[in-house]
Amino acid sequence: GMAEDGWKSVFFSVFDYKTEKYVIASNKRVGVLYRVIQLAVLGYIVGWVFLTKKGYQETEESIQSSVITKLKGVVLINSSETGPLVWGPEDYVIPPQGERVFFVVTNVIQTPNQKLTYCAESSKVLDAHCRLNEDCVAGDAVIAGNGIKTGRCLKTSRNATGTCEIFGWCPVERNIRPELCMISAENFTVYIKNFIRFPKFGFSKSNVLDTTDSSYLKNCTYHEVHHPYCPIFRLAELARQAKHDFKEMAVMARSIGVLIEWNCDLDKDYSKCNPRYTFTRLDVHSNKSITSGYNFRHVRYYKNTAGEDCRTLYKVYGIRFDIMVTGQAGKFNIIPTIINIGSGVALMGAVSMNRYYISSILNHNPIKCPLKMSLFET
Repeated sequence: GMAEDGWKSVFFSVFDYKTEKYVIASNKRVGVLYRVIQLAVLGYIVGWVFLTKKGYQETEESIQSSVITKLKGVVLINSSETGPLVWGPEDYVIPPQGERVFFVVTNVIQTPNQKLTYCAESSKVLDAHCRLNEDCVAGDAVIAGNGIKTGRCLKTSRNATGTCEIFGWCPVERNIRPELCMISAENFTVYIKNFIRFPKFGFSKSNVLDTTDSSYLKNCTYHEVHHPYCPIFRLAELARQAKHDFKEMAVMARSIGVLIEWNCDLDKDYSKCNPRYTFTRLDVHSNKSITSGYNFRHVRYYKNTAGEDCRTLYKVYGIRFDIMVTGQAGKFNIIPTIINIGSGVALMGAVSMNRYYISSILNHNPIKCPLKMSLFET
């Protein structure tokens, strides 16, 4: 009956052949605007998606990186405590293992010949101030101090405020200005060796220029124009590239960031994948802050002529260098190419489907479109 006829019509409609009707609008404004939009969409697809963003490539941003550093340079320093000394990288580079974050000493406060014994705590330590022995509880550690309280309050006079006696490394650290200013450290050089790998593509490279000249690294230093691929940098050049003066930065200690960027198009030759260096001062916003500057302490132990354990305490100021590596790589892949081409075709189709609305807008009438039109059926 009727149900059977309905199923038959649905079944046979599958084999119907459909044709499209094209409308030619004889309106120059509509035609010009339509072509302009088409060209804009085509320019976006070709210029931005494929040429600028390389939409035909598969990309990887999970760069694997290793950094090794090595500093060179010696300096003559003259200390009131030890006399003239010659310091090399083993003295002024902390840590000395060649890591991606390292510290170059430029100023030092030395407290030599410290021994474990009894002495007065520093008057700069608030927790050590006292008037009576009862203020110094024996066995308590001095908060932010240098030792353990013995129970005695040491004063210069009966009515004066004194400081607690401590057991610790004596004499305590001297509160003076840095005495060893190594301004000539600006001529030290650092060799930054960087190895990178993009595991998805199995691509590996280093930042050392691929050359057969064995003397290249012995004679070159980095220059953004003449030697952009030489990984040996003068410390003064690092500061200059960060738009700051090395001598000013060396006084109270600052921090410099070295960014190595690897943006590689692996469809090109292997030699075209090279690093780009940028430099910045990381603590630039703390010039007038109470937290500005950078220092820390370390010690060196030894035995004196009497066989006693002694140490020299160093409070060091300097410049901290942070080496950061980022990058991405791209290589042709058919899948993103097809996806982006398909998206472009769909976008062009959307423009074609909206020609009627374009003409309606131009004629300020969303319902009627008084255009001269011709219908063609294919």
